[in-house]
Amino acid sequence: MFTGLIQALGTMKPLGGDSWQISFISHSLDVILQDLAYGDSVAVDGVCLTVEKILNNGFVATASPETLRKTTLGQESMQTRYVNLETSLRVGSKIGGHFVMGHVDGIGELVSAQQTATSWEMTFSAPSHVARYIVPKGSIAINGISLTVAEYNPEAMQFQVAVIPLTYAETNLSQLIPGNSVNLEGDILGKYVEKFLTSGNPQRNVDEGNAITPAFLAENGYL
Repeated sequence: MFTGLIQALGTMKPLGGDSWQISFISHSLDVILQDLAYGDSVAVDGVCLTVEKILNNGFVATASPETLRKTTLGQESMQTRYVNLETSLRVGSKIGGHFVMGHVDGIGELVSAQQTATSWEMTFSAPSHVARYIVPKGSIAINGISLTVAEYNPEAMQFQVAVIPLTYAETNLSQLIPGNSVNLEGDILGKYVEKFLTSGNPQRNVDEGNAITPAFLAENGYL
């Protein structure tokens, strides 16, 4: 589990087979290396990978064919781009973003990016199976970065986020141009809500009905 607060930037290159070398390039690499251990989980552009070998300035991990197929890590252009890096959440650590699982739901695209006086306003498209979890003021992970949805256009399946200058400069968002692909992960809370609403509450008696309805919510003090 991660928080979506990027700790360092790195590069990723193939070593043959499914093995990849991730090298740190930012000034904050010591933040990751100081307690990195064999078997640890690291989010690479929002994709949870396992550390298999520790190097002087990075680590080696395996990205399965399915991971490469369903995320931007498998795209040829990926080898020439920076990747965002975050180690897994420790018990007792601060949660400054939101709960990010490192399980990418789908690939989106940058539609536009415009600099304002206080931020960068970036618009992304999302496939329908990801867009269903997007709500205004809700959370979404873009390349592993925890961001807040400013606006959402359900007809176009596009959403906008406001990125502060620090986040823009310290992540690979600054490398994106319109048309570039990004990894998207919807908020895990939305997925559980959808599950409960569509499948009902298994703790209720079958004779009482399983659907979560306004009447059920009222009976249990939610309305």
